[in-house]
Amino acid sequence: MPETTRHPITHVVKRTGAVVPFTKDRITNAIYRAAVAVGGRDRTVAEGLADQVVALLEATNPPDHVPTVEEIQDIVEKVLIESGHARTAKAYILYRDERARARQERARLSARPSDNIPWHKIWDVLNWAVDHDLHTVGRLNGRIAHGEFAEIVRETDRAYNEDITTASEMIRERRSTLKIVIIAGPSSSGKTTTTIKLAHLLTKMGLRLVPLTVDNYFFDLELHPKDEHGDRDFETPQALDLPLINEHLRRLIAGEEVRVPFYDFKTGQRHNDRTPMRIGPDDLILIDSLHGLFAGMTHAIADERKFKLYVEPLLQIRDAEGKYVRWTDLRLMRRMVRDAAHRSYDPQRTLEHWHYVRSSEMRNIIPYANTTDYIVNSGLPYELPVMKARLAGHFARWAEQYRDDPLRTDAFERAGRVHALLQQVTVEADESAIPPDSLLREFIGGSCYQY
Repeated sequence: MPETTRHPITHVVKRTGAVVPFTKDRITNAIYRAAVAVGGRDRTVAEGLADQVVALLEATNPPDHVPTVEEIQDIVEKVLIESGHARTAKAYILYRDERARARQERARLSARPSDNIPWHKIWDVLNWAVDHDLHTVGRLNGRIAHGEFAEIVRETDRAYNEDITTASEMIRERRSTLKIVIIAGPSSSGKTTTTIKLAHLLTKMGLRLVPLTVDNYFFDLELHPKDEHGDRDFETPQALDLPLINEHLRRLIAGEEVRVPFYDFKTGQRHNDRTPMRIGPDDLILIDSLHGLFAGMTHAIADERKFKLYVEPLLQIRDAEGKYVRWTDLRLMRRMVRDAAHRSYDPQRTLEHWHYVRSSEMRNIIPYANTTDYIVNSGLPYELPVMKARLAGHFARWAEQYRDDPLRTDAFERAGRVHALLQQVTVEADESAIPPDSLLREFIGGSCYQY
């Protein structure tokens, strides 16, 4: 039989219509990410399957035809199924379907608050903003112009602390049945400060809290999926050893001792059986985690034994065009400032990585917000003028830098949107009115808490 003619693939058509260079790594990473979702950790298998995909693509692709993303994905599904990787194929198909539905819903969802936050909570936050004349950027600017920045800080922090007090009282009422308190929420929502404040209130009530740091349950760095830019996906719950977390929680609640692993973030390696841990009959396990609400995180523990708290900056403030400021943009700015100040991480890298953050939270965090026992609003109107002083110049530059880069369309859209918002806000460079116990200090520095 004559040898099949193969036509090398050099470019691919994205869904936006942009034509970008083709790279096999994108296929490898997509397959590996699907494998990780079902427990697979062998990247060499993913690389071999990607080779098969490329071979089939080049053998069937017409000469001079530039394949689309959808055409390539169809072949990935075919290779996975025909190679006997049914579970990985299912995970890949489900993820692909999720992304398709997410694209269809994006316009509708971006125009209003998340359907996953109860509307009574949104209404309470909006009502508070109207009562304090902070429901539009223009109103915020007006109060700052009248020298009321310090008062805005006091009013905002008082509302945030009242939310935490309410949560502590709810936990006290259920103390006879609870064994785990979970603080969850998307990246940079303020979980750590909320956890510290809540722990302080519960301790005053006589409740002993024993923290379990689930970051120690990360798999080794080399096992995390990465993209063609070398950026690893740490934002998925499957980056954690979920079976081991459940086993340890079950044993701890049963009164047994476990040895918690230690994850070394400098080397990217986990060391098992490091720290002995046991809880008393009246102790509560405290978990502060991005994925605390993810079903797989604590599925071994009955719901009545868990109190689930969700933290999100539910800021209800409109810009000059009448559009609500996006919560994800607030969190992006917080993370940029924190990562630059405390982790020596370039803010531009934070922006470029944010698509991973957002993709994972849309799949694994935000859909569970309405399953919580209580929601704490961590939105701070006064953070906008502070962030303008720190980040406005960066966003102006990024909005231009990514304009014609088809591989960075997500970064371009976010940079342009935040740049337009910050242009409307009155800057506040004097941060002296922000107290050391403010949630914002978790990100900008100067906190009285140890993080």
